[in-house]
Amino acid sequence: MSKVVYEGWMVRYGRRKIGRSFIHMRYFVLENRLLAYYKRKPQDNQVPIKTMLIDGNCRVEDRGLKTHHGHMVYVLSVYNKKEKSHRITMAAFNIQEALMWKEKIESVIDQHQESQVANGNKYVSFEYKPGMDNGRTASSSDHESQFSAQEDEDDAQPDFLRRTTIGNGPPDSIFDWTQEFDSELSNQNANNQAFSRKHWRLLQCQNGLRIFEELLEVDYLPRSCSRAMKAVGVVEATCEEIFGLVMSMDGTRFEWDCSFQYGSLVEEVDGHTAILYHRLQLDWFPVFVWPRDLCYVRYWRRNDDGSYVVLFRSREHENCGPQPGYVRAHVESGGFNISPMKSRNGKPRTQVQHLMQIDLKGWGAGYISSFQQHCLLQMLNSVAGLREWFAQTDERGAPPRIPVMVNMASPSVSSKKTQKINEFSFPPAPSLDQTNAANRNSVLMDEYSDDDEEQMPEAEQEAYPTKSDNDVKRTALEEEPIQKIDLSCFSGNLRRDDRDNSRNCWTISDGNNFRVRSQHFCYNKSKIPAGKHLMDLVAVDWFKDTKRLDHVVRRQGCAAQIASQKGLFSLVFNVQVPGSTHYSMVFYFVTRELVPGSLLQRFVDGDDEFRNSRLKLIPSVPKGSWIVRQSVGSTPCLLGKAVDCNYIRGPKYLEVDIDIGSSTVANGVLGLVIGVITSLVVDMAFLVQANTTDELPERLIGAVRVSHIELSSAIVPKLDTDPL
Repeated sequence: MSKVVYEGWMVRYGRRKIGRSFIHMRYFVLENRLLAYYKRKPQDNQVPIKTMLIDGNCRVEDRGLKTHHGHMVYVLSVYNKKEKSHRITMAAFNIQEALMWKEKIESVIDQHQESQVANGNKYVSFEYKPGMDNGRTASSSDHESQFSAQEDEDDAQPDFLRRTTIGNGPPDSIFDWTQEFDSELSNQNANNQAFSRKHWRLLQCQNGLRIFEELLEVDYLPRSCSRAMKAVGVVEATCEEIFGLVMSMDGTRFEWDCSFQYGSLVEEVDGHTAILYHRLQLDWFPVFVWPRDLCYVRYWRRNDDGSYVVLFRSREHENCGPQPGYVRAHVESGGFNISPMKSRNGKPRTQVQHLMQIDLKGWGAGYISSFQQHCLLQMLNSVAGLREWFAQTDERGAPPRIPVMVNMASPSVSSKKTQKINEFSFPPAPSLDQTNAANRNSVLMDEYSDDDEEQMPEAEQEAYPTKSDNDVKRTALEEEPIQKIDLSCFSGNLRRDDRDNSRNCWTISDGNNFRVRSQHFCYNKSKIPAGKHLMDLVAVDWFKDTKRLDHVVRRQGCAAQIASQKGLFSLVFNVQVPGSTHYSMVFYFVTRELVPGSLLQRFVDGDDEFRNSRLKLIPSVPKGSWIVRQSVGSTPCLLGKAVDCNYIRGPKYLEVDIDIGSSTVANGVLGLVIGVITSLVVDMAFLVQANTTDELPERLIGAVRVSHIELSSAIVPKLDTDPL
């Protein structure tokens, strides 16, 4: 029976052709599992221009905000992981419409996956045979080429998030202050913990705003750089309306931002990242103090809770050199966090946070403290400007469009304008080539069903149905190892060190640092500390090469081969980091045997579709720069729906090659982390997601903490043709 899931006019976003400079509108229809588009609204038996069958292998790729024939549009691309050359790309003039299409298509994808599982749980095991395409299995997903889908667009890039955010990850060293990590709070709900008492104090209230100051002091910033400060206020408008104003650099900004004088686009890096030039209008003794300007990276994303994040950080650009009559200020970190609140009296309400940590440079910044603070408060007052702008606007019509920004075209701006833009670099941070690779990373998040909700008291939880005590005991006994494994025979090139403050090492992370779905999750969404791991982490390898390292179990003498010789089973996670030099961090988890019928055994012996729908990662950064902790966050992510995972099943092992390079969004966080990896302590927990009462509670496969990793310590491995 035919059922139209969703339909409507959208922009046909594709390859620009010579002689055509206008928007192509097409009528898109999602009917049952068929996505198609037509030149006009379809009549009976009308043949579509193009169609695509939506199944469990499809993804909706977010390409962000792009300029298309003089208009700013939000671009989505739908493709099948097994036929990546075949895709449909569409665009909308407002983000609400793009989100609606994304949600509808992903609901069809999920329904197909659920129906496949319900029709018999096809757990097809792939057995490795020597010589099979360098270890790639027939069912694996290959790395997506940037030249795929030429008929749609030249620069097709892979996606990362799956029903979580719209927005790529931050470029190198852009700090995402909106996801504060606080170990005293639940580390599964770190999206909006920027008010942790641990890091902030209320400085003053001004113009209806609360002004906070960061408590932590750092010694790597110059004396003239201010402490981070932020203004927090409530605006009676939707997140989309506020986001549109914040992103605009046209005349409307004069109406709410008193520190704005002029803004232009230097370069559009991708759909979520741009290089901007910005002149500040500061009123502190302008006769004696030169005006300030900025050149910075702006990155944005939309989170699954409807909030928007806009981040800033200064960068150098060859096409945006020093301007006569201006002092170039430096933004260490800054931006907006725009979060929805419950409506009141029928009016939408949004919390707006505006953070800024800036070095205004010049003689005044270093010697006159009132100059720095006065100018900083003037910039933070833009939140009050937003509030008043919407309070004095009676009617707001159609969903807002973001205007196209003026390109920076003044001859005085650059002495190297004829050079290719993609050759510029940003000292001391990595070059933009690395940034472009890094732009494909971002904050790892789980699907909507795994968001933390308010937990119920234990007394109320007891009222819900649960497994019998015998069932609970049986499950626990089935998954507990009979006797401990001798770990002394295993080793990797990255050493283990359990001492605090150790560097370039790993240790086992306590399972209670992570919260997982409880036995009652299906009834009250509650979560509990994860507790003991199902498998033992026995070794970690840190590799590098000029190409991506696939099927690392082939390395002679690796921990998985030693485990196989001892009759043990290994689960190997190979996290592949792209770049001019490819890195791989490999984690070897070992157990004596898999319990027949257990969720872990079903995952190991299941097909790729089942594995992709269940493999989950929980990240966190307990130690590192403030912005990096917030950028990485600690929300669970379904890896198989976020990046390409290649599963290689051997006689006594399963290797999972996690290709971070397959995702546009993933590389943003990756680029951020790689740039400051020596200063970070990162926790990662791997688990199989439990969806039914029989599978609950969730258990961790294992968890690891890596501390202050040195890139120079990675080695080039020698991989054999035949592994085991």
